[in-house]
Amino acid sequence: MLIYPAIDLYESKAVRLFKGDYAQMTVYSNDPPALAEAFAGCGATHMHIVDLEGAKTGKTPNMKTILAIKERGGLFCQVGGGIRSMEIVDRYLGAGLDRVILGTAAVTESGFVERAVEKYGDKIAVGIDIKDGFVAIRGWTEKSDWNAFDFCRKMQNVGVKTLICTDISRDGAMRGTNHELYGTMKKSFDMNIIASGGVSSIEDIRRLSDAGLYGAIVGKAYYTGAIDLSEAIEVAK
Repeated sequence: MLIYPAIDLYESKAVRLFKGDYAQMTVYSNDPPALAEAFAGCGATHMHIVDLEGAKTGKTPNMKTILAIKERGGLFCQVGGGIRSMEIVDRYLGAGLDRVILGTAAVTESGFVERAVEKYGDKIAVGIDIKDGFVAIRGWTEKSDWNAFDFCRKMQNVGVKTLICTDISRDGAMRGTNHELYGTMKKSFDMNIIASGGVSSIEDIRRLSDAGLYGAIVGKAYYTGAIDLSEAIEVAK
């Protein structure tokens, strides 16, 4: 299993939200590219970046910082947050990012995922953010009409290979991740499932790895010291 240490960006700073609430934001670093370098020093090969401003606005206000993170860390970088047009997909992948994550637009824009997958294949991932069993959109501020599992099935049918799944109720709460959910998703779909939200201990890492998950995103637990990144990477192997 791959470990994806995460950087969530807001005004070019690395921050974390509590359960997706922009009003409950903690700043952890004013130098996100230095964090990427630290991740690499711990043995990380992959990382996860979210533009939280982009998630709300559908624009790319932190792109300069994202490119600096990629250059400084030298890691495989997947990026999400506000990617709602082929123009933005082209811009990120053309600039050297390794994978883009479609979220809101995958729900609201008919045919967008299909076009992106046809053009870029497995460089396209879809992020499914789950709130009360449904898919949340627009930076988790709205709940769509899509049942989470129905939406996953649709994504599999259009050729999506990688799914990043976040249980919003666990994100940033340090209560452990939703092992039952991720175990069920692994058994239900033939996609690479990356667990996100609430990964807060080495035991979480061990259980997700044992369940056969493709990857796990580590965010707040790294910043608070609850998870040692080097240890997590070794356990995940």
